[in-house]
Amino acid sequence: MAVVVGRVAALTDPGRRRRHNEDSFVCEPPLFAIADGMGGAQAGELASRLAKTAIEEVALTTIGEDGVVDAIRAANARVFERALKDPSASGMGTTATVALVDEVAGTIALGHVGDSRAYRYRRGALAQLTIDHSLVGELIRSGRLTEDEAAVHPHRSVITRALGTEPDVDVDTQTAEIEAGDLLLLCSDGLSAMVRDDEIARLIEAAGAEPEGAGAALVRAANEAGGIDNVTVILVELVEGEPRSRDAQPLAEEAHEANDMERTEEDVGAASKRRHGAGRGSRWPALLLVLGLLAAVVFVLWWSFLA
Repeated sequence: MAVVVGRVAALTDPGRRRRHNEDSFVCEPPLFAIADGMGGAQAGELASRLAKTAIEEVALTTIGEDGVVDAIRAANARVFERALKDPSASGMGTTATVALVDEVAGTIALGHVGDSRAYRYRRGALAQLTIDHSLVGELIRSGRLTEDEAAVHPHRSVITRALGTEPDVDVDTQTAEIEAGDLLLLCSDGLSAMVRDDEIARLIEAAGAEPEGAGAALVRAANEAGGIDNVTVILVELVEGEPRSRDAQPLAEEAHEANDMERTEEDVGAASKRRHGAGRGSRWPALLLVLGLLAAVVFVLWWSFLA
């Protein structure tokens, strides 16, 4: 029997100190992603939403590591181009962690930029699958900082790689095998910076690895620890079952329609115009009406002249 996506849960919370939630997420099986925005005013929120939209549009139509890379690079281009055009969004950026489950192959393709994480919970053990592109992450890997020191470091939120700050971006990728009973966790650093890995594992176990209950417990723990940042978690249960088809186009179309609700006012206006016939093809009915009125006027004038 193949391994497929079972129950899923996605929860996001602004935390206790932030007015705005700059996290965005995608939970559209077999695609899961988290983007944690950064920037002045509400630019971080805009960056993460632009990235989310681009990831959905590209990743839901493909599979594998190449598809994940294409989606993240498309997100990078969209955020970067918007920042160039909009002075109020200059310097904005976002993390991106993307997981694409291939139920047919029994694997998961991961891609990420920044310090949002992907974990795998298997038989009571929690393993971090991604590495943090952050200052403290680099210091830990070089042996100049311990995990305990990193937890209280004044620059622990400084990231060394992000989407949207440069025209091109390097994407870390990997493909991992999945087993029935695995639980995949994606999270923003609003969780990982506030709750240690061993406590995350304990909370998942206490919830019986049930996605909704575990997600609620993790968000609550982050807030109880201080809630200094937005916190977003996605939990994906992997079970035995019949694989879905790899034809993901219907999902992509549904996601595209749903994205209209997440876009900026400018983007929503453009989408509304397209749906309500402001495009090139909608001009013909109006043109025919004008021609009909002109013909009527000419006929009346001609009839008056004959009379």
